Amino acid sequence: MCDDLAPEDFAETGGIDRRTFAVLGMGAALAGCGAVAAEGGSVSERMVSITTTDGVCDAFFVHPGKGAHPGIVMWPDIAGLREAKKIMARNLAAQGFAVLVVNQYYRSGPAPVMQSFAEYRTPEGQAKIGPMRAALTPDAITRDAKAYVAFLDTQDAVDRKRGIGSNGYCMGGPFTVRTAAAVPARVGAAVSLHGAGLVTEAADSPHRVLAGTKASFMFAIARNDDAKQPDAKTELKKAAEAAKRPAQVEVYAADHGWCVPDSPAYDPGEADRAWKAMVATFAKL
Repeated sequence: MCDDLAPEDFAETGGIDRRTFAVLGMGAALAGCGAVAAEGGSVSERMVSITTTDGVCDAFFVHPGKGAHPGIVMWPDIAGLREAKKIMARNLAAQGFAVLVVNQYYRSGPAPVMQSFAEYRTPEGQAKIGPMRAALTPDAITRDAKAYVAFLDTQDAVDRKRGIGSNGYCMGGPFTVRTAAAVPARVGAAVSLHGAGLVTEAADSPHRVLAGTKASFMFAIARNDDAKQPDAKTELKKAAEAAKRPAQVEVYAADHGWCVPDSPAYDPGEADRAWKAMVATFAKL
């Protein structure tokens, strides 16, 4: 996952510092994130509390100000729910989706557990995240996913006649697959952006649960992840074909974390390309 990468695994160019990120966020000029105003009006947002089997999850819910739209469960990367993820969610909502960004670490504490991805890259940050991450077992993610989908289906802003989607970044990538498997009758699309741990030796490896879904998939793979595990893309394609699930599997010309604006590997051009592919996938819900 993200913390399995050494600092040199991230690109030295393409990243942005906190000050630059703040300027981009205020101007909503993040490449690949679209416009902040939804077509025909602005977005509405609020923090929400979702009761799960294991406790109460705090999450950020944002959607177009009017109408009902496909729901999306967004799984953050290892640094968790923070301002960067809220900005990304607002821009996805502006494309016509009701987006729920979850605090995957709610068992350990409320968001934000970190203010930026850079904070995670410190020894203190990694030590802090370690036990939080350990609680995110496949069973725990599956339980949580059911609660998040159920929450979306209670919201007036969500069109229950259309499918629900899920997207996830880095450690959140495999969580999108487990979301699709958790509620196959509702989750119609899952997008993994530089996801980690998608193909493992475990009996419940994400690629082995595709057959239990009814979703379409998009696997956007980082080039340095592909270099480390070149067979993963092939195994994902084989698993999707065996499960008879449509899947886009592509290695992007960018490094792990390229889609996230506060990551040192952020690549605006490839982020924009992945963003457009994701929006097109969700448009079919």
